[in-house]
Amino acid sequence: MLEGKWKLVILFHLFGGRVLRFSELERAIPAISQKMLIQQLRQLESDGIVRRIVHPEVPPRVEYRLTDWGQSLCPALDALLQWAERRPDA
Repeated sequence: MLEGKWKLVILFHLFGGRVLRFSELERAIPAISQKMLIQQLRQLESDGIVRRIVHPEVPPRVEYRLTDWGQSLCPALDALLQWAERRPDA
């Protein structure tokens, strides 16, 4: 579910109950292409980790947030970050 280069980056931007529009995610992750961001968000949504919210406006406003289950990943990913920070110099 979390394979690939971008999914963890997307999750880190959405942690803490943050709700971000697609364009905000694009700006937050400038190295990712629009096509890849769409693809990764769709996969995270189909896996039940991210919720896509479409507001009935013109033009449509689309926001993304973590589901409760997705938010429960936070402690595990925090532990992973702490582990990576302890990496001895190569």
